[in-house]
Amino acid sequence: MLKRILIANRGEVAVRIIRACRELGIETVAIYSEADKDSLHVKLADKAICVGPAKASKSYLNRNHIIEAACITGCDSIHPGFGFLSENSQFAKVCNEIGIKWIGPTGEMISLMGDKAKAKDTMQKAGVPVVPGSNGILASVEQAEKLAEKIGYPVILKASSGGGGKGIRIAYNKEELKRAYALVKQEAKNAFNDDSIYLEKFIENPRHIEVQILADEHGNAVSLGERDCSIQRHHQKILEETPSSIISNKLRSKMGKIAVNAVNQIGYTNVGTIEFLVDKDQNYYFMEMNTRLQVEHPITEVVTDIDIVKEQIRIAGGEELAFSQKDIKIKGHSMECRINAENPAKNFAPCPGKITGLHFPGGNGIRIDTAIYEGYTIPSTYDSMIAKLIVHGKDRQESIAKMKSAIAEMVIEGIDTNIDFLYQILDNKKFQTNDYDTSFIEKEML
Repeated sequence: MLKRILIANRGEVAVRIIRACRELGIETVAIYSEADKDSLHVKLADKAICVGPAKASKSYLNRNHIIEAACITGCDSIHPGFGFLSENSQFAKVCNEIGIKWIGPTGEMISLMGDKAKAKDTMQKAGVPVVPGSNGILASVEQAEKLAEKIGYPVILKASSGGGGKGIRIAYNKEELKRAYALVKQEAKNAFNDDSIYLEKFIENPRHIEVQILADEHGNAVSLGERDCSIQRHHQKILEETPSSIISNKLRSKMGKIAVNAVNQIGYTNVGTIEFLVDKDQNYYFMEMNTRLQVEHPITEVVTDIDIVKEQIRIAGGEELAFSQKDIKIKGHSMECRINAENPAKNFAPCPGKITGLHFPGGNGIRIDTAIYEGYTIPSTYDSMIAKLIVHGKDRQESIAKMKSAIAEMVIEGIDTNIDFLYQILDNKKFQTNDYDTSFIEKEML
């Protein structure tokens, strides 16, 4: 078992990892920027060390400073959480090369799955259905035009190194494709310093379904079921649920088996999520693989009674999974709302500032993952998500009712949040009757 873990992250995910480590009897070292000196994760860790100024590129993205911090504090491992360096293959490789265990898949696997075009090709060879599109990177706009004519419009252009909803454009005809090609190339260059892009058939009105997997270093892998992540704004999730009401038990089993078979074939280890688009006819297509802990992992934990963060740590420590696929049972229904410091009426503009009043809901089946407290000042430098509200009910109807009750009880004063917006989603008849897809917010809420 690992003895001392450096947490290369901040906010609620850092707190989440600290709590898991406490239960396992593992010491923790928090890193923080100058803007985060009063953050909760700094207060809760056994040790804390500053790695730079507020700007992420000089602190939470500064690989050399983080590795130095791990060495100075005698850490034997690093947990990257999500975001920041969590999918940085070079960082993972360097850590392992110098004898610091990376709590996640290998750097080589992160690199393979991080290249969206290579990931698609790899998954196709492993027997996973993929969306029709380019076999690798597009060489020219002319190639894109020929392919679009072949597979039919609409098509979607994506940055090969993309993520977070950046570097994506949909084209419904040749003229739009020409414009989109130049735009996506430029966006990809600006956001990821990599202007390579690829093209896929655009699946209209799909559901975004992801399958959670765990795989140890001894050849054992399991699926922990699926999550429905179709409620999104600006291609970013804000509400997730599990199990998905559009996935039958038969399809759930089939998708899970395909996901497990794929990770076994490619030698993937630790935690991972295979993301699919599912159309109205229940056809499903591989979209991408996230090689890290997901923001929405708590809802899977709630319905399976498996602590995913603890399992990550155990796997990194060389342990075998203590359960097999037949042991995985889905109990009830869980839902997560992401509480963001933002103003939905102003195109979801971030709203940093001091929290002057705070009340979190409680009760049976309600969980809060957060790092905020009354008097805490949310910095303007980082992501706007400040809390996750998770509920667990016997079925979807009870989860919705419980979430509405919890949202109505929540009070966060001093800043704008999306709390009221989330309540409106929950109160929407189409959402309540499971009649929605990834375009729900654009069609129903804006």
